[in-house]
Amino acid sequence: MNENLRAVRKWLLTMLLAMGIGALFILLISENPIDAYAALFKGAFNGKLKFGTTLASFTPLLITSTAFAIAAKAGAFNVGVEGEVFLGGITAAYIGINWTFLPDPILLVACFLGAMIVGAAWAFIPGALKAYFDVNEVCVTILMNSVALYITSYLVSGPMSAGVANAQSDPVTVNLYQFLKPSSANTGLFIAIAAVIFIIWMLKKTTFGYKIRTVGTNPAHAEYVGINPKKVFIQTMMISGALGGMAGCIEVLGVHGYFLNNFATGLGSNGMLAALIVKSDVVLAPFMAFFLAILKSGAMGMQQSTGVPKSIVDTITAVFIIIATMELLFQFTGSKKRKKKAEKSAEEE
Repeated sequence: MNENLRAVRKWLLTMLLAMGIGALFILLISENPIDAYAALFKGAFNGKLKFGTTLASFTPLLITSTAFAIAAKAGAFNVGVEGEVFLGGITAAYIGINWTFLPDPILLVACFLGAMIVGAAWAFIPGALKAYFDVNEVCVTILMNSVALYITSYLVSGPMSAGVANAQSDPVTVNLYQFLKPSSANTGLFIAIAAVIFIIWMLKKTTFGYKIRTVGTNPAHAEYVGINPKKVFIQTMMISGALGGMAGCIEVLGVHGYFLNNFATGLGSNGMLAALIVKSDVVLAPFMAFFLAILKSGAMGMQQSTGVPKSIVDTITAVFIIIATMELLFQFTGSKKRKKKAEKSAEEE
């Protein structure tokens, strides 16, 4: 518990420091930081449309950040979440358009299951290549993102095309309920929250969660105590892929109502960014995702109200990354100093 509190405190201090540095940049362009930040938060929360837009931005970030974080717990760097979002979305669109013989509630479940199965199968490929052939999963997943994008672009430009100017599919016949209209916030948010709570519970309280954490910490030790590290690694990658597929399904069924070409560009990388800032802590990642959603949705309001450019939000995000990196550097140098001090004391004795 104390460790969790320390992690929250570090995250809050990092956030305040990043916003403080952002305030200095705002001062440099002769604007008032207080007014700018007030406009930013007003743009993210004031009214149904703005608050709903923030929640709609938060939903995919919540799932993709958790997808990256759980893979990291097993020692994987899954950069392929974005490709899994694309393929999950196109699968949900296909089922939602063609499986109309199913009742709506069952069709909705089928869309989610299909999207998650395809996302998990897509993540199985880099997981197996890493586990059995030691192929770097970063390179594989980056390349597979492009493959997933080309597959979905071909489908909505050809076999699944709606025949309109923009490359997209026909509308799906089942949708997630939208609240806070006219925003696109939808009940997928609650599905995402439930999924993230389940992932946290699984990691913290179950035997399989212990296996994931053990494999991520020390695969050799995991094998010594009877855990199959290759099997656990692949399974964790598939869980990460299933979450990516779920994010794609929610975007198609809850936001657009059809598969729109390139709709998920940036979703995977932004979720990965949220997870990296909090060092893949599955408890803190949702809070970081929500903060990034606030910055994203409030940036336009800040620019319109104060003249502070939206790029200042990118600056604040970059500062987050720099501070997190510096903290890791300090920990590394600190451990080296402690090791040298211990060696010196041993020599003197």
